[in-house]
Amino acid sequence: MSQMNSLTTLIKRLEAATSRLEDMVPSLGDGSDPSNGLSPGQPQYNNDHARGASPSVSHDVERLPPAIDDFDAMINGDVKTYVNMSEEIGGLVAEQSAAVLRAFAAERKFLIVTTKSKKPDVQSTTYMEVLKELQSMMGAVNDIREANRASPLFTHLTTVSEGIAVLGWITIDPKPVDYVTDMLNSTKFYGNRIITLHKEKDKKQVDWVNSFYAIFKSMSTYIEDHYSGGVTWNPKGMDAQVALQEIQSGQLASRSPQPHSSAPAPPPPPPPLPTFDNAPPPPPMPLNGSSSKGSSDMGAVFDEISRGSSVTSHLKKVDKSEMTHKNPSLRAKDASVPSGPVRSSSQTSTSSRGKSPLPGRKPESMRTKRPPRKELDGTKWLIENYDNHSGMLEIKAQISHSILISRCTKTTIRVIGKANAISLDNCTQVSLAIDSLVSSVDVIKCPKFEMQVLGTLPTIMLDQVDSAQIYLSRESLGTEVFTSKCSGVNINVPGRTEEDDYAERPVPEQIKSVIRNGQVVSEIVEHAG
Repeated sequence: MSQMNSLTTLIKRLEAATSRLEDMVPSLGDGSDPSNGLSPGQPQYNNDHARGASPSVSHDVERLPPAIDDFDAMINGDVKTYVNMSEEIGGLVAEQSAAVLRAFAAERKFLIVTTKSKKPDVQSTTYMEVLKELQSMMGAVNDIREANRASPLFTHLTTVSEGIAVLGWITIDPKPVDYVTDMLNSTKFYGNRIITLHKEKDKKQVDWVNSFYAIFKSMSTYIEDHYSGGVTWNPKGMDAQVALQEIQSGQLASRSPQPHSSAPAPPPPPPPLPTFDNAPPPPPMPLNGSSSKGSSDMGAVFDEISRGSSVTSHLKKVDKSEMTHKNPSLRAKDASVPSGPVRSSSQTSTSSRGKSPLPGRKPESMRTKRPPRKELDGTKWLIENYDNHSGMLEIKAQISHSILISRCTKTTIRVIGKANAISLDNCTQVSLAIDSLVSSVDVIKCPKFEMQVLGTLPTIMLDQVDSAQIYLSRESLGTEVFTSKCSGVNINVPGRTEEDDYAERPVPEQIKSVIRNGQVVSEIVEHAG
């Protein structure tokens, strides 16, 4: 009987202790999460692991790398300013700016893939698949220009179309920042025309051009901070194709971290989040104060990208008092506190003078290869896109035919018969053999060019040619050769007898100019020795 009384007393004591513990549960909801027992200052964990996982195993909430955070800040900074100013101009300029924003979003996705995966072979289909969306978005920017050649804003569209190639820096090693400088110069070739035309008429147009230029400067700083030697991949990461698929499906973090966002789970994916109807909401987690306020919610920006022309309807307008190009006091303030690596004035002036503002070329991996073409259209031969062509490409020409050769690489072309004129543009390592011409051969931007004249030719014109070998016949020794911005050009003339070898005669490159009687007098500089 006494044992029964002791058992009854023990049960009552246990019930009282249980009741007190139950009374303590509401107070825990004010300062901690009962599901994981964490204090407010500790990082939150996924509720996915409350079931089906060991209580001792948990994963921290994933945060995007600093490189992605800074890329978001650039989009919400200079890119957004350019989009805002494009909206002020409106029409096709605004439409094209929306396409530019989508291209930046595609590049952001590519950069996230590089943080998750190993680098695939650049010739593989996987690498091209990762680049596919970016190529498509860049092509859309150019398509707007091509479809509106008659537009009065065609120069605006061309400026952006040339500049969007800057996103191809991700394929450049080892110094992508130099590529950005080249693309800026290419853009200035057209953008400066707008500035010259409108600087006294419409300041809004000038400000728009400068807002687009500012993107290049921000990107140069961004690359120097994070990818000075080229884009880095994750050597211990997953396959790039898998990473891309998981990012597209939302399994991997693809937006800036939000409070209590779920960490990416390793495959197979975890079950869906359980519903705790009676559980109090978790306490808010303080955001990182060091991140840029422009990167607070990049997901919302990219959700609006798919809206087309209304993409900028909710963007914040930049007040004129906050624009450095309209407020000299802000420029002075910014100059006193540099935000990035400081370059010496000599480096800056050298880099700005070293490149002429001429259109650059996209990297090979960013260009879509077109099929080779050899076609006679009326009296014009069109030879295009031959790459490492085996054998000799023969053209049977007539005296009324003109021949246009463009975008060919490592190809030998033989023109049989007497043609009217030949033009070569943007070819590399092309060899040309001709019989005779009525007019001239024009060669533009064709490095490592070779040419042999078997008959007669009045004129050869070379523009921006680096390294050229020209072989003249005895009948063509009277040919006139004009060069502009060329280097390494040699003219080979036949010897005195048939048995003698060709004699190489270099074309002068160094010119001395002096002022005499108010006139500029130039002469070739000769070095004796």
